[in-house]
Amino acid sequence: MPLLELRDLTLRFGGVTALAGLDMEVRRGELLALIGPNGAGKTSVLNCISGLCRPGSGTITLHGRDGERHALHRLPPHRIAALGVARTFQNIELFRHMTVLENLMLGRHLHMRGGVLAGGAYLGRQRRREIEQRRQVEEVIDFMNLEPLRNQVVGQLAYGAQRLVEMARALTLDPALLLLDEPTAGMNAEEKESMARFILDLHEERGIAVLVIDHDIDVIMDIADRVVVLDFGRRIGEGAPAEVRADRAVIDAYLGRAPNGAGD
Repeated sequence: MPLLELRDLTLRFGGVTALAGLDMEVRRGELLALIGPNGAGKTSVLNCISGLCRPGSGTITLHGRDGERHALHRLPPHRIAALGVARTFQNIELFRHMTVLENLMLGRHLHMRGGVLAGGAYLGRQRRREIEQRRQVEEVIDFMNLEPLRNQVVGQLAYGAQRLVEMARALTLDPALLLLDEPTAGMNAEEKESMARFILDLHEERGIAVLVIDHDIDVIMDIADRVVVLDFGRRIGEGAPAEVRADRAVIDAYLGRAPNGAGD
């Protein structure tokens, strides 16, 4: 059974069709890459999964850790996050005036319990809960090698470091599925290599299923278990990286020729 299933997913913005009857799935424990030309609908897929966009038709089903089926297309973003779906954004979405540690602690807010009075008193059970959340955050800091940056204000960090902090914040949610939207965008070669290593490490060591979008095909082909290719909101290719790289429909889409060689 896959972790996530998208069936006949359609999304329109006025007269523009972003997704057109898309079928795809994310398998448990895999690193799946979603690629395609600009405007192919890749980020729209992530927006639908995470609840930022409501599809016009079709279903998105998460097979949760509890064995239950969850219809994500009917849920708001905070409910989807609570079910174990975390994401990063193409444009970094951090609290720039806060420190790295404060940003990561905010990532644990869905796991915190207790009312206003309990939180204000900070005694007994509430204190123990806070300590446990802090322990989880400390594990992520150690895993992402962010110890030297923990008390620095995020807005003062280099771009590549902010990318790592955003991924770390997503990890603090303890996700079963991690959605990464252009994690290497704007990075130099060294930063891309470092980011690719972290993605592989979190996937392999933590067993997290990852759905990643990236325009750097070399990075994608190096890290992905499987690749799905979109063009104009439709799936035009799928398979292992080597298979997709040699697929004529994929080559034509990236070179701008019409499907089935109509532009030849």
